[in-house]
Amino acid sequence: MYIIESYSLAVVFCLITMLCWGSWANTQKLAGSKWRFELFYWDYVIGIVLLAVIFGFTLGSTGDAGRSFSEDLFQADSKSYTLAFIGGVIFNLANILIVAAIAYAGMSVAFPVGIGLALVLGVVVNYISEQKGDPILLFLGVALVVMAIVMDAFAYKKLAQSKQKSPRIGLILALVGGFLMSFFYFFVAQSMSLDFSQPEGGKFTPYGAVFVFSIGILLSNFVFNTILMKTPIEGKPLMGSDYFKGSPFVHLVGILGGVIWCVGMSFSIIAAEKAGPAISYGLGQGATMVAAFWGVFIWKEFKAAPKSTNVLLGGMFMLFIIGLSLIVYAGA
Repeated sequence: MYIIESYSLAVVFCLITMLCWGSWANTQKLAGSKWRFELFYWDYVIGIVLLAVIFGFTLGSTGDAGRSFSEDLFQADSKSYTLAFIGGVIFNLANILIVAAIAYAGMSVAFPVGIGLALVLGVVVNYISEQKGDPILLFLGVALVVMAIVMDAFAYKKLAQSKQKSPRIGLILALVGGFLMSFFYFFVAQSMSLDFSQPEGGKFTPYGAVFVFSIGILLSNFVFNTILMKTPIEGKPLMGSDYFKGSPFVHLVGILGGVIWCVGMSFSIIAAEKAGPAISYGLGQGATMVAAFWGVFIWKEFKAAPKSTNVLLGGMFMLFIIGLSLIVYAGA
């Protein structure tokens, strides 16, 4: 299987993760306002599973290092399967709430608040499990990210007030989703051996872990998303048949969103051996800044906000950039 040989390359993989995790939600925007996020999400999940399988039989099955993808799946024990699967279930519930927050409040709010919180808590959880990196730089970077989240929340509050819309629902969805999101990576990392070239028996290498993780997402989606379709946060209830009313373009865009996200997830897990889970996860969750850029400058989500929000948004971007830089240096 393909593995990374240096910390610098691991950082490059984490940066690609950051771009993927911060950009996939554009596909939800491209699917259109008339295509409900609950229906979009089915295609998104299909894209995640599809990419996990493709990477497993390509990158996970080439080269002489480690184990092949199929061998990895057959030798893993029940504990590793359970951990990776639970990681998928937790991620799916968290991500559905984040996607709902995107639909309700926009990318420039849902990501900085929800995924920003996930970054903060996730770095702490993953650092406790594998103490790799300078803790002072790491947690100083995390503290700056927290300040950026607070500034974005205040900016959204001003925007919501200008639209005579309650900011509470969007922020609650993002915060609950972000809290849950902070734990999924820990479970996946615990299912893996962090020595990829000579992996521990019974544990997964990255490609097997991501595949089982994706199956956890797929199966739990029949529970979580079905419930959400029957009792939606906003709008009328949906039927399963509504999914088949979408155009081929809408379905392909949703699948593309899942593929983009899973490229990021796979690269983050592959980078975890050299960078450590805390730094790999934390840098990848710099997606908050990427998504905020898309939301503010491309989709113009704060166009109707008072001009005073520009100071808050500018401060948010600055603190995110400095905080993420410190997280990178923490592992150098």
